[in-house]
Parts: sequence; structure tokens; C-alpha cells
Amino acid sequence: MKYIALEEAFSVSGVADFGGPGASQGRSAPALPLRIKPELGREFKRKLADFNQYRLPEMDKYGIDVQVLSLTAPGIQADVDPRIAVENARRANDYLASAIAEHPTRFRGFAALPMQDPRSAVDELRRCVEELGFCGALVNDHTQGHYLDEPHYEVFWEALESIGLPLYIHPGSVPLESWRVMSGYPEMYGAWSWAADTGGHALRLVYGGVFDRHPKASVILGHMGEFLPFQRSRLDSRYQTLELEQPLQRLPSEYIGTNITLTNSGVFSPATLKGAVMEVGADAVMFSVDYPYESTKDAVRGFEQTELNDIDRAKIAYQNAKRILKL
Repeated sequence: MKYIALEEAFSVSGVADFGGPGASQGRSAPALPLRIKPELGREFKRKLADFNQYRLPEMDKYGIDVQVLSLTAPGIQADVDPRIAVENARRANDYLASAIAEHPTRFRGFAALPMQDPRSAVDELRRCVEELGFCGALVNDHTQGHYLDEPHYEVFWEALESIGLPLYIHPGSVPLESWRVMSGYPEMYGAWSWAADTGGHALRLVYGGVFDRHPKASVILGHMGEFLPFQRSRLDSRYQTLELEQPLQRLPSEYIGTNITLTNSGVFSPATLKGAVMEVGADAVMFSVDYPYESTKDAVRGFEQTELNDIDRAKIAYQNAKRILKL
């Protein structure tokens, strides 16, 4: 089986270093409430900075034909100064383009965008797609507390819709505040809170009417859709109890699986994948690993153990990615 993996991270020294905000000034570091095992931290750091020594052999060993690479979290979203964000995004994207040029059949790229300045983000998106050949963009949740349903991002959605490529919304931006429900339980950070944060961001797009105004805009969520596929009926039942001045053109569930598609990155349970396919359809699900934070071996094994017909298996493994990313 051919595999295209969509949520695969890399680092750039001074822009996005694992375990810190990078060397550049004016970046806000994630205040992580938990500590990663030191040996794993060292492994992540080595693999994020590498394209040849570790990454390609692991891809070959487990049959990953293509990795779509993206700047590791928090990425450009950690930059406080919009001017620095623009500079760092361009630097990271040029660095990624050079890595792709060395292995053009194995790597593709998502643009890192300076969402601190929406018009500059549009310029960088167009440059990355038209000049560098990237197949979409990735942002790490909110940008300094600003979410993508806000009015000043309309120019970005217009551009994304016209380009016809997706935006991947990934967890891991700088935390805004600590949730009391997690107090004393750092284990909930990442495993639960990132999905809740990012799924909530996607719901802001739905309820904010972004997809009504831009019906061809496409968003990808990782980690089996950040909880949303399994709440579709609940979203509809609660929405239908509300009296709203500007109701949506469709029920909330209808945006999940159409404008919002998903990958199985980091969630390798065959039962969960089967449930997601049953809920949103095989056309809306794509394979991913979340390299190097997750195991390529586990990702492939979990997918192979999932009960799927041959047509759906091929769609999820690579065909949907080819279609959505126009590879």
C-alpha cells in the first residue's frame, strides 16, 4: 500500500526549536505544565532537525512514500512582533523548499504563515504555492490569542479559497491560560487539551460562518478530527435548540467531513478509525503519523489492522491526500 503522511514535523534553528521558543528575540515560549522524558526529548530534537539520517530510513522501513512536512509547533505562532513573524516564516519556508528540492519525490510542504499580519500571510501563502510548489499551509491553533474567525482574517480566507488548497490547523500554540479542570494533572495537557483547543477553534470557524462565506475553503484537523467527528449529532441537537439572529446555512455536522477533513495522526486505534470513517465517510479521512512525536510503525500497523474495504483503504492511505492537496 502506498502511504502519504500529512502531519510530519521539522525544525529550523532559531525559528522553531524543540523544547524552546528558538533563538530569535520576541517569541513567547509555551508554558508547558509537563516534562517530557529526557531521552525522548533528545530523540525528538535529533529527528526534527534531520531529513536524511533518520527520517528517510524510517519512511522506507514502513512504506511511507511521501511526507508532507510542516514547521514544528509552536512555529511562527510564537512570534510576538509581526515583522519578525514575516521574516521567520519566509526563512522557514525557504529552508523547507531546499529540503524538498533534494528529495522531490519523497517530501512536499505546508507553508508556515505569519498570521500576525493577515495580508503578509496571504503574500507568503501565494509565494509558497506559486513559487515553491507547496501544497497548502499549516498554523498552530491561535496566533497570540487571535482566532481565524475574526474579521481581519477575511482576506486570508478569500485567498485560501481562490488558491484551492487546504489549511491544516494543528495544536500547540502558546497556551492562553491554564484550564482549572487540568489543575494538578499535567497528563491532560496535549493528550486532551490540545484536541479540545483545536477542535474548538474549528467550531469557531463553523459557527462564525467562515464556510458559509467561503464554501470552497478547506481545513484539515489532525488526531482523528480533534474529537469533532464523534460529536456531530450532539452538535446538531444542541444547535437546533437555539434561537439565532444569523443561523448557519447548514447544520453544524454538515461542515465536518466536507469543509473540514481529518487525519488519523497520533490516533492509531483501528476501532476509532473505523468509527471516524463510518461518521464522516472515507473521502474525508487521510493517513498521517505525526513524526517524530509518534511511531511510524504503530501508525502503519494500526491502519493495516483496521477493517476497511480495498477502495476505502486506498482513499485514506494516499488517494484523498493526492486529491485534496493536488499532488
